[in-house]
Amino acid sequence: MQRKYEEEIVANLERAEASFQAAKGLAERGYYDFVASRAYYAAFYAATAVLLCEELEFSKHSGVIAFIHREFVKTGRLDKGHGKNLNWLFELRGIGDYGATVHVTQRDAERAIEVAEEFVNAIEALIDEEER
Repeated sequence: MQRKYEEEIVANLERAEASFQAAKGLAERGYYDFVASRAYYAAFYAATAVLLCEELEFSKHSGVIAFIHREFVKTGRLDKGHGKNLNWLFELRGIGDYGATVHVTQRDAERAIEVAEEFVNAIEALIDEEER
């Protein structure tokens, strides 16, 4: 059975992967502020994809994050650590995008890549599970 938002789900997962790859490339060049943004967006696009599986759309990042916590983390469908990491990525993105005098460290950029990959993998597993 075809899902209502199948094309959008696939497109968001592709954007998640592209953002993840961009984060890795930016890290190799030392652009740690931009790594934070791309790592967060990798997670955000994956979160958007799983919400589209539920036929839900949100216009704000806070809505996506809140719903992930309410319907996936609190219900145990997604590990609490992934929820905490999504929040952390969102905060780190704020530093990377808007921190005038504060910058993302290499250590935080490397961690952002790791947790974004883990989050995206967990979301992909949820989506695969829903297809069965």
